[in-house]
Formats: sequence, C-alpha cells, structure tokens
Amino acid sequence: MTESRLRLGVNIDHVATVRNARGGAYPDPLRAAKLAEAAGADGITAHLREDRRHISDADIEGLAEALSVPLNFEMAATDEMQAIALRHKPHAVCIVPEKREERTTEGGLEVAQDEARLAGFIAPLRDAGCRVSLFIGADRPQIEAAARIGAEVIELHTGAYCDFHAEGRVAACDEELARLRDMSTLATSLGLEVHAGHGLTYDTVQPIAAFPEVRELNIGHFLIGEAIFRGLDPAIREMRRLMDEARA
Repeated sequence: MTESRLRLGVNIDHVATVRNARGGAYPDPLRAAKLAEAAGADGITAHLREDRRHISDADIEGLAEALSVPLNFEMAATDEMQAIALRHKPHAVCIVPEKREERTTEGGLEVAQDEARLAGFIAPLRDAGCRVSLFIGADRPQIEAAARIGAEVIELHTGAYCDFHAEGRVAACDEELARLRDMSTLATSLGLEVHAGHGLTYDTVQPIAAFPEVRELNIGHFLIGEAIFRGLDPAIREMRRLMDEARA
C-alpha cells in the first residue's frame, strides 16, 4: 500500500561547497537546513564524503542535534563512516558508492556482487535504529540483492534519466523512465520502500513524482543553484508544488 503524500528530502551538501570555496563559516549548511524545514522539506540529506569536500563532521553533529525533521546521512560503506553513523544514530543512512576523483555520485551501488559484506555492514546500523537505504540503479539484480541483505529502502538513481532529458534524447529518456517505473514496482513487491533522486529539476521531477510507489525524492544541487536566483524558500516551495501536482 502506498501513501499519497510524497516526501521531499533537501540535500544541503552544496551550501557547504560554497562555504568551503572560500573558507570560514558562511554560508552555514545548518541555517540552510532550518530554512528548508520552514519551506516544507520533510527531511534533510547530507553526504559526509571521505575527503570532506563539502559536508564536515561538525556539520553532521550540528544537524543531528538541531533538526526537527529526519536526517538522512549519506555515506560510503567504510568502517569510518559506520562508526560516525553509529555515534549520531540519524533517522536514516543511505549507502552510496564513492570514488575520490568523481565530481558527484556517478552510478548506483554494486550490491549483487558484494552481498555478504554489505549485509554485515548494514546490520549494526539497523540494530541501532537507523533506516538503511541503498542508492542503486534501476536494475533488477541490484534490487533483488538489496531485499535479500535486509535493506529497508532503496533510492533509485535518476541521473541517467535527467541527463537524457537535458540532452534532448527523447527515446532514451522515455526508456529510462519506463525502467525506473518498472523497477519501482518490483522493489515495492519485494517489500522495499522506494525513494529516488539525483539530478532532478523542475523540468524532470513530475514524471518521477507521479510513480505511486515512490515515497520520497531527495533533491539538492538544483535547489541550491536555483536558490541563487529566487531564494531557498521559494525554490523549495516550487519543487514541493510540482511534486504535489504530479501526485494529485
């Protein structure tokens, strides 16, 4: 059974990117998170990368203490990140693939070929009360593996769909959208909660938001960029409006 209300998680990583470009404390990701809450965000997402290129350990500590909406802590499947998550016990942890040289997450997590390790990795997180999500491509073997190892949630990588849309590749865009829809249905049938995100914009969000199986969208880079032109509050409110319109 699905719920009609589609949740919006706002990723505030790139507020930290702007801060770190010059050093100092401004702009403050925690302030952005509180503004996002006020604008209607249902949760805040932050990715603590191994190289700390944007979000810092202090940011995670501040978010864990100050938020009144759930914190979704994105992280690589490393011992260091597991220890940090177990210390803060965020509402959710999303395991993502991470390569030091990439500009942003380039693809989904490889679950099917790493089942035993990932099953052991996520078990303490679940025992600590964190909802465990795996960020994966719209691929049947990966989804089936996620269900087998005990993940509660998958987040489908929408990057390819968004890239095809931006490039005007209509047939490829439609094909990827159909794949995302079919795999959302599969995941739900396996008892997984379905989230989606990566690269979503005002122009691409509604077809994904219309999937009844999808319970949450996580959107960051576009909203922070749009905030430069219209402000964070109206940028988020417009995304919320489009999501609600699609869901209706």
